[in-house]
Amino acid sequence: MVQKLAVGTRQRLLAAAERLLLSEPYDEVSVRAICAEAGTNPAAVHYHFGSKEALVGALIEDRLGPLWAAGMAEATGSRPDSVPALVDAVLAPFLDLAADPVGRLHLRLLARFVSGRHLTAWQGRWFRMDSWTALLPQLSAGESRRRWMLAFDLVIMRFGSPETEEHGMSERAVATLRNFVVAGLTAPVQE
Repeated sequence: MVQKLAVGTRQRLLAAAERLLLSEPYDEVSVRAICAEAGTNPAAVHYHFGSKEALVGALIEDRLGPLWAAGMAEATGSRPDSVPALVDAVLAPFLDLAADPVGRLHLRLLARFVSGRHLTAWQGRWFRMDSWTALLPQLSAGESRRRWMLAFDLVIMRFGSPETEEHGMSERAVATLRNFVVAGLTAPVQE
C-alpha cells in the first residue's frame, strides 16, 4: 500500500510539473508550486526526486523514453551498423513531438537540460551515452561518444529551439539535419 501511494505521488508530481511547465517558464516554476499543484507535502519533490532538476529529468525520460525504445529496438536489431537507420530512429520521435504542444514542451525541457549540462541520473537505456558508443564499432569508444554527443546536441537544439517551436521544421530542413548528422557520425577518423 505504501509503495502504491509513493508511485501515485510520483506520478502526480510529474503531471503537476508538466501542467505548470506548459504555461510558465522553467525558472518561474518552483518546487513549492509543483507540490501545491500535485496536492502533496511541500517536501515531496525532494523525497521522490531530490531536486527540481531531477524531477524534470524524470519527466523527460518518462515521456520520451517509450518513444525511443521501440524505434531503437528495431534499428539496432535488424541492422545495428546502419547509421542512417539509427539516425532515422532518433529523429522520428522528435518529429512526432514537434507536432504536439505537449511534445514541444518536452523538447524545450530536453534542450534546456542539454544546453545547461544538468547532471541527471538517467535510467533508460537510450538516455545513457554508453548505450550509443557501441553503435559505431569502427570508432573508439571515446570518439563514438564525442560524435554522438555532438549529434544529440545538434538535434536537440534544433528541435527544442524557440524558432522551431514557433515555425516548425520543413521537410527539407529535417532532411538536411539528417544528412548532416549521418555524415558526422560516419566521417573518417582523423589521425
